[in-house]
Amino acid sequence: MNTEQLKRMETGKGFIAALDQSGGSTPKALLQYGVQEDRYSNEEEMYTLVHEMRTRIIKSPAFSSEYILGAILFENTMDRKIDGQFTGEYLWEQKGIVPFLKIDKGLADLQNGVQVMKPMPELDSLLNRANEKGIFGTKMRSVIKEANPEGIKRVVEQQFEVGKQIFAKGLMPIIEPEVDIYSRDKQQSEQILKEELHKHLSALDENVKVMLKLSLPTKDDFYKDLVDHPHVIRVVALSGGYERDEANEKLARNHGIIASFSRALAESLVAQQTDQDFNKLLSSSVESIYKASLT
Repeated sequence: MNTEQLKRMETGKGFIAALDQSGGSTPKALLQYGVQEDRYSNEEEMYTLVHEMRTRIIKSPAFSSEYILGAILFENTMDRKIDGQFTGEYLWEQKGIVPFLKIDKGLADLQNGVQVMKPMPELDSLLNRANEKGIFGTKMRSVIKEANPEGIKRVVEQQFEVGKQIFAKGLMPIIEPEVDIYSRDKQQSEQILKEELHKHLSALDENVKVMLKLSLPTKDDFYKDLVDHPHVIRVVALSGGYERDEANEKLARNHGIIASFSRALAESLVAQQTDQDFNKLLSSSVESIYKASLT
């Protein structure tokens, strides 16, 4: 693990940009960016357009290490290049931004009020490739829709099982058990989730560190004890469907947590904008998320 990158993630000021929509969410991400489905006729063309969008964001002067600590990519972006360098290497060497990789293969069907991750039979070789391509850490998402103790327990078990495998490969795992912000019993789910996270964190070997990516909690500062936990190098928040202003407002009230926003970061950016307009909008978005991450 790159010690300079680790130090930056532990102590740096800023937030993590989530540029990792993939699979089913890619057409939607392109649509929000103003690219209609008739612009591509197959998956390869679609991913090329996505890479153009990601490249434009990453190369923008607004996408700066002054505000952004890290960026989460998905596999297709990791395998492509920007100005002759693999994206992860470009992020770190040209921009000073720490690269992460989304590794999950999507969600299993709803069971016991949760969606665990689908099996990842190719994980070992994917982690090897991530190491070869300059990636620092990974992230993987599960979803909690109901305050079902059995379901939540399974989500956290699976996250830590895979997390330990990732750490053993020399990569930093971001453990992401998302609580659906529209869940009727969201606060109860958060309580059960926090208890399960504490159980698994306290069982880790002394040298093992993780990051946590959590939904913004119902009660402000609810996760403060996780922020301060010796096995946790950073707690980051997902926007989870909140618009940027609301996400920023909630984030600012949760001390020690930084953003890892996706949709809230790219809000209002469209392909048809001039570079001047695009950079100005991205700059405003980046600075507002950065400010909310400082509290």
